[in-house]
Amino acid sequence: MKFNFKEIFTAFMVLFAVIDIIGNIPIIIDLRKKVGHIQSEKASVIAGVIMIVFLFLGQSLLTLIGIDVNSFAVAGSFILFFIALEMILGITLYKDDSGSAPITATVFPLAFPLIAGPGSLTTLLSLRAEFYIENIIVAVLLNVALIYIVLKTSSKIERIIGPNGIQIIRKIFGVILLAISVKLFAQNIKALFI
Repeated sequence: MKFNFKEIFTAFMVLFAVIDIIGNIPIIIDLRKKVGHIQSEKASVIAGVIMIVFLFLGQSLLTLIGIDVNSFAVAGSFILFFIALEMILGITLYKDDSGSAPITATVFPLAFPLIAGPGSLTTLLSLRAEFYIENIIVAVLLNVALIYIVLKTSSKIERIIGPNGIQIIRKIFGVILLAISVKLFAQNIKALFI
């Protein structure tokens, strides 16, 4: 077991920025209005299970299709880069047009793809190329706990922080995410040319 507080904290912050649960509060509130009730526990647990399963099986899936972790990490750094740009500039580069109203929003679209989506899954494999798996699992579990708290208290948080506060938080985490994506790219691009 190689627990390292610095790795846990960095992985936690990266996942927190990518999942962007604070920035998703308006979407969560909108889903609540549409479907009535969201099961916070179920959504958090399902998202956590998806992320941890992908952390273990993602690499095998990549090997199966002939892609190494460094290539995936470089691709992941591009996704993080664009997510960061969306957060900083307040633009939407990715738009999901599957506009059908879900029967239950707990699993889809909340647990997947809003929480455990392409960004967070790519990030997990990118982190795996850099950190020990134990530290990433702890970071995932801490994020799941935080997601649960935010889902439970989303309307209170929105009232306290306000729309401007949410925008400021998004921009701050966008800049952090941008720096992380550049670092991830720089560390993994070298391995592709050796």
